[in-house]
Parts: sequence; C-alpha cells; structure tokens
Amino acid sequence: MNLLLQSSIVNSSAEISISGSKSETNRLLLLQALYPNITLENVSNSDDSEVMIKALSSNESTIDIHHAGTTMRFLTAYFSMQEGKEVILTGSSRMKERPIKILVDALRQIGAEIEYVENEGFPPLKIKGQQLTQNKVTLPANVSSQYISALLLIASKLVNGLELTLEGKITSIPYINMTLALLNELSIATSFENNKINVCHTEFVETSQIVTIESDWSSASYFYSIIALSEVGTEITLSSYKKSSLQGDFALVHIYEHLGVETVFDTNSIILKKVTNKLKPIVCNLNSSPDIAQTIAVTCFGLGMGCDLVGLHTLKIKETDRLAALQNELTKLGAEVFITDDSLTLKPSSGINPNIVIKTYQDHRMAMAFAPLALKTVIIIEDAEVVSKSYPNFWTDLKSIGFNMEEK
Repeated sequence: MNLLLQSSIVNSSAEISISGSKSETNRLLLLQALYPNITLENVSNSDDSEVMIKALSSNESTIDIHHAGTTMRFLTAYFSMQEGKEVILTGSSRMKERPIKILVDALRQIGAEIEYVENEGFPPLKIKGQQLTQNKVTLPANVSSQYISALLLIASKLVNGLELTLEGKITSIPYINMTLALLNELSIATSFENNKINVCHTEFVETSQIVTIESDWSSASYFYSIIALSEVGTEITLSSYKKSSLQGDFALVHIYEHLGVETVFDTNSIILKKVTNKLKPIVCNLNSSPDIAQTIAVTCFGLGMGCDLVGLHTLKIKETDRLAALQNELTKLGAEVFITDDSLTLKPSSGINPNIVIKTYQDHRMAMAFAPLALKTVIIIEDAEVVSKSYPNFWTDLKSIGFNMEEK
C-alpha cells in the first residue's frame, strides 16, 4: 500500500495515546518467560512484540521472527539456556544479512551450543538448549547494545549468574542501563562499574509483581517532528510518559528544544508545544539514541536547516542500511547529504521537491520519519503498512490530528 499525504495541518490541540515501549516490552516479555509470576501492563502492540510473544510460547522446531532484530538477538540467548529444547531460529531475507556472530561467540563462551544453518556469522541458527554453567564472558563494548542486553536478560537464571566484561568504548549506555533497571525492578541484583557488569543468580522474583511499561519515546519522535514543522502555538498531548524515563530516546526532549519544541510533563503525559521559530543548529552525538537519527534529519530538512549527526555506526545493520537510505530519499527531495560509516551531514536547503515517492526499504522508521513532511509538501510513502513493525496505529493517529491521506 502506498499513501499520498497532502495539505496536512495539525489540529491546534490534539491528544494521542501511544502503546508501551517496544524496547521495554521485549525485555520484560523475556523476563516474564523466565519468571512467570510477573504481570505486564501497557504492553507494546508492535509487530516485533507480537512476534516475541508468539515465539516465546511456540512449541515448533523452527521459529521465524521475520524482520524483528531485537527478537532474534534476545531469543538466541533465551533458547540457548532452555535445557532439552532444540530450535532453528530464522527470519526474513534481510534478517539473514544481519550479523549475529558477536552474540553467538559470547554465548559459546559460557557453554551455548549454536550452529549456523546457512552462512557463517548470520541467521538462521540451530540452537540446542542446555544448562549454561560458565559465568564469565567478554565482548567488544562498541557493538549493538542488544547483544549485551540479550546476555544480561538471561544472566539471573544462569546457575552462577554472569560477569560481563566490555572491551573499549561502550555504545548505547542508556539501553544497557534500561535492561539493568528492569532487572533491579524485579529485585535482581546487578552492578555496573567501569566496563564490568555483574548479574546475580536469582531463582525466583517477588510473587505477583506488576510492571507498567512506559510508552515508546521512539514513537513520540514523529510527533516532535510534526510540532517542529507546525505553526507556533500548535500543541500535541502524548501519553503515557514520565520524566524519569529509562529510554535512550528521551534525548528528544533536549534536542528538539533547538527546533522550537517545548516539552511539558503533566502527570503521566507530555505536552509538546511549538514555542518559537528561532532555531539553533543541530550538532549531536546519537550514540545512545540512534533510532531517532532519521526523524531528526528529516525534521531539519523540512525546516530548511542543516545538521551534523554522529554516533550512527549501528544504523548500517538495521532493517536496512539507514544511512544510505536516508541519503537516497532526502536527495530525491532536493537535499544535499553526506554520510560516512557513522555520521550524517545535511546542508541547509531552500525548498522541497513535491510529489516524491519515498522508498521505505522494509523499514518502519523510514515511513514514519518522512511522513511529517506532509506539513510542507505533497509526499508519497511507499509500502506504508511497514509501520506495523513498531507502531500499527501510526496512520490512524496521524489522521486523527489532521493529516490528509489517500491510498495510491
């Protein structure tokens, strides 16, 4: 399905309820599988979380997680310590191109039995679950935090716990801290000092524990973009969010201040307000929040501004090579974009080419990041249904706040 977006203007005071964080949900779903007495509230309705729920309850010998990268990494760790269970973990053609060797090597260090079914270093994987008795593992610190979190999430159920040493400069510390904070919320003892993380063995957690999942800040990013591209005085209220967020994409609050957006915390909601057209250049390191890079780059382009974004090395192994995809689609719209392996530089521009078809590359964030440009020009989003990966209600919510769209 292609969507034509045009002549959109945001209702002056709109309200949107966004489902739970995909990042928190997928971590807690795995922990709930390990500790079944946990009850979860405000679970993400994303495709990725639905895939995670289905896979964790599956008795099939082959489990297909499609495009869900987080699920692939977390379940690789989970199934490696399920004694007596043998499973082949596979995914989409793109998933089979996404490296997983670093995680497999780390799991093998603690005794996991994992084989590559097709290409060395990539899914699908044949996993023979067994008791993992080793408790020390070392891996590079600059890898995707999901590799690290995958190990930490199973650590408390390993008979001797886990001591994880990270070598070098750590990537995405907020996501590691999120995992540790969720473990701590379940009274699982952890420590994180220098480059060493310890998780203690914990057989049981508190009976009938209820955990409420905060709404997804990555999903909120598109509304920050919409407000930044709107007239001064425009507001949107989003729920449910908190000022003490565990999510790395909370960085939006401060980054979008430079683009004229004020965030007001009100009980369990946030109110986004466009307060000024006096904007400041965006120069930032997104090492801890790479998922908002696309949104920021497109917002700056829509405002005619340049930006310099670094810390983006993990974007090349996402649903697509997001740096190349951003460069391709922004260039079609009239932007001048330069990329390296871990950075993007956008030059200021004076206009936007209309009626451009935005290719989404099977990447939900490409579709959602470019949608706000409908406030500035007519735009066509290819394969618009891809948003269901993380935000199934995205197009419905955009319609509710005043976006005009039709299927093409």
